[in-house]
Amino acid sequence: MPPVHPWAARIQQILPARIRYMSHPELPIAHAQRAALHNEIHARPPEAMALPLAISHVVMTCDAQQRELSRHHLAVLLRNHHLPPPDAQCSHLRADLGGFRLRWELHTEFVTWTFSRPLHIDREPSVDLVETLSASRDTAYASVPQEWVQRLPGRTLSAMHLWVLPDAAADTSTTGCSASMARRLMNEEMLVASGVAHGQACIYSDFAIHADGFSRMLLLCDGLDARRLGRLVQRLLEIETYRMAALLALPAARKASGLLADAERELAALSQAIQSAQGRDEQALLDRLTRLAAQVESHYAQTHARFSASAAYFELLDRRLKDIAESPLPGLQTVGRFLERRMSPARSTCAWTAHRQDALSQRVSRVSNLLRTRVEIEQQLNSQALLKAMNERQQVQLQLQSAVEGLSVAAITYYIVGLAGYLAKGAQKAGLPLNPELTSAAAIPLVALCVWLSIRRIHKRLARDRKGPPAQVHAHERPVPLCASTPSTQRIFPTTTP
Repeated sequence: MPPVHPWAARIQQILPARIRYMSHPELPIAHAQRAALHNEIHARPPEAMALPLAISHVVMTCDAQQRELSRHHLAVLLRNHHLPPPDAQCSHLRADLGGFRLRWELHTEFVTWTFSRPLHIDREPSVDLVETLSASRDTAYASVPQEWVQRLPGRTLSAMHLWVLPDAAADTSTTGCSASMARRLMNEEMLVASGVAHGQACIYSDFAIHADGFSRMLLLCDGLDARRLGRLVQRLLEIETYRMAALLALPAARKASGLLADAERELAALSQAIQSAQGRDEQALLDRLTRLAAQVESHYAQTHARFSASAAYFELLDRRLKDIAESPLPGLQTVGRFLERRMSPARSTCAWTAHRQDALSQRVSRVSNLLRTRVEIEQQLNSQALLKAMNERQQVQLQLQSAVEGLSVAAITYYIVGLAGYLAKGAQKAGLPLNPELTSAAAIPLVALCVWLSIRRIHKRLARDRKGPPAQVHAHERPVPLCASTPSTQRIFPTTTP
């Protein structure tokens, strides 16, 4: 790199930064959502955490109005602690409120509130750590203003206490070891455990709702730095959240099973009736089938979004279980294996109900198309019979018209011959040598022939008008004779000019 001239360095020091960087090229007009899309990968990032820690995680199901109310409710808490409120586009917020930390996340169907605070562990052997953790006053939820937290908008879907402790705390407590400590803290018969983070931590849980309304989970770890611990805690909380969110479709699936069974029986009865139906019964069957299709599609529209969301939550649950890198602990079932075995019936029920709805909708559509095709064929047959009857009537009318035409020729001839007779009588009176009777007799065949030819000419003109004018053939569209214009054909078949 060439050395910078002293005068150039001096100029860079004197000129303001605004002028120095004017030579940088500017970007074109940015997309309206560029910043939001770019920052999406930084949405809901994990935060660094330090041991020991008490966490309370609450998930509230909310509709659109309650989601906005949760934002206002959060603003009230922040204002009480002299902090600025969240903006209208904020969907994630972390705040230190003195006695506890708050993590607020706004999702499509629910809002999560995560409260955490440092946990003070007494190292004296006489102190029972299990009783200390079980005490409601030592949870993070107890540190939150109770009047405010009890008014959280929405309905509680999940609530869990998570304690994050070092392994040494469990070994020095009166329980003797981490496994016995977890058995006392939770329901021993339902206890599951896993080594996580490639064996650097252990989690214990019974996935049961205790007397305080919260489920419990214990995380014991050593050797994890603050950021890795924060990511692990976030994944554990998301496992509990997505587990409950995925099961929201189970009541809808159980309710839909009865409705789908009734619809399938009705469709089977309609299919059987269509086989032996007569023409007069098809309209009634089509009405029944239309009502059944409307019922099936209405129920499908009500539950399809729920089943699709459930499938997405199950996939997220699988990913989070994979992310924590489980390993088995002696004598205990792993968390992933436990959730797989216990949730697979519910998962299969939701998936099978969604597939059953799709299959029923397709079957109704096929039977509807079959019945409509049959009705259309019946209508076409009726139309053909009607056209045949119309053709027969037209033939009769043509025959009558032909008979009437003969009478018309005779009548017109009679009147014209009568006029000719009167003309001959007048000429005779004037002295011309004309006999009225002979003149009338001679005029009869001539007049009849002229009248008949005139009527035929009129009929031909009317027929030509109904067919339309003949299509004009342009020069470039005229058919080329077999041996007209090509040089080879001219050599073989020479043309002569007149």
